[in-house]
Amino acid sequence: MKNRSVRLRLIIMNFLQFAIWGAYLTSMGNYLGKAGLGTNIGWFYSMQGIVSIFMPALIGILADKVMPAQKALSLCHGIAGIAMLAAGYYGMTAGEYVEFGILFPLYSVSVAFFMPTIALSNSVAYTILEDNGYDTVKDFPPIRVFGTIGFICSMLFVNFMRDGDGVQFQATYNQFLTSGILGLVLMLYAFTLPNCPVKVSKESKGLTDALGLKAFTLFKDKNMAIFFIFSMMLGVALQITNGYANPFITSFKAMPEFAGTFGAENANALISISQVSETLGILLIPFAMKKFGIKNVMLIAMVAWVFRFGLFGIGNPGSGVWMFILSMIVYGVAFDFFNISGSLFVNERTSEDIRSSAQGLFMLMTNGIGASIGMIGAQAVVNHFTHSVEVDGINYTVGNWSAAWFIFAGYALLVAILFALVFKNPDKKTLRKA
Repeated sequence: MKNRSVRLRLIIMNFLQFAIWGAYLTSMGNYLGKAGLGTNIGWFYSMQGIVSIFMPALIGILADKVMPAQKALSLCHGIAGIAMLAAGYYGMTAGEYVEFGILFPLYSVSVAFFMPTIALSNSVAYTILEDNGYDTVKDFPPIRVFGTIGFICSMLFVNFMRDGDGVQFQATYNQFLTSGILGLVLMLYAFTLPNCPVKVSKESKGLTDALGLKAFTLFKDKNMAIFFIFSMMLGVALQITNGYANPFITSFKAMPEFAGTFGAENANALISISQVSETLGILLIPFAMKKFGIKNVMLIAMVAWVFRFGLFGIGNPGSGVWMFILSMIVYGVAFDFFNISGSLFVNERTSEDIRSSAQGLFMLMTNGIGASIGMIGAQAVVNHFTHSVEVDGINYTVGNWSAAWFIFAGYALLVAILFALVFKNPDKKTLRKA
């Protein structure tokens, strides 16, 4: 018999999980630019990818072999929340003299323990749903929608909330403090979730099983190997707009013809349309997966990334603001049809004893290797085509942003073409756990 209350428990978990991220993910670049660290934006966002190369796998092993997944989730959020609060406190005490060598390590510790929780929260949700008789493909997406709602709420909070000097949180260290507080709340809440017991096997295990590396055996399946490789390639695009959309849109404030427009003044609020679209995209996933299969769903996501970047390249917050809005709308499909569908696909192809590790592997390929390469490359491209100017005592990043966005769009188009040619849609009969 299904336990209806677990759905509400998981809704709250997802809301907090992504509210933590939404507090700074799309606005951190704006703060860094104003703090004189604009040329280092790529390093801050690439660190999310770098730690995702190994941390999700390590925490996945912990959850699979040592500690119940919900307790591992609580532990990670506790450490991440404290480190993020420390980063915010440093920003508050440093004022205008923020040093990269101090802020970056504090931020890095936080994301090192936060990034594994994305895959881990999925694993917790899948386990609790299945233990209570739910179908993950059908019942998880409506729950995951509330994660996006949490992301939107915290984005809007830091956009419209102002400090004592009248400055929006999205331009100050207060976004870090907001994230850290939410992290500690989820630390306490996750500890109360239904138990996700460690799967103990009485069978003798080899070294690969003992180290939790069995998930890597998925690469023996040629099509799964191709899937993970293209997940990495598309992962290159994941964090680019999170890192640069806000500084890009805000840069129009330095242009007299666009200064004062709603979009230029409220970049985070404009970007939040992306997350509204994401909620709708999540609800489409069960239909899309059943109707089109994983290959076409992933292909749709790749084409959506082409439009996401291309529309940024030709839009503006004035007469061309509709292009920005359209870019935000297609983001829902670009992100969800890749990230959520990919996670569900991996879940369908793995057995219970390696579920957390397999989700960690997907995270490694996308938000780890892919996003790291993407942000380091994007930083080089943006720094090449743009430069910093000071207007009324505030630093803005201006220049040929369009060229950068068109380069990113061209890359996404190339990945889409290669994926269409190489990846084979698996037979539905194979989409059962091994």
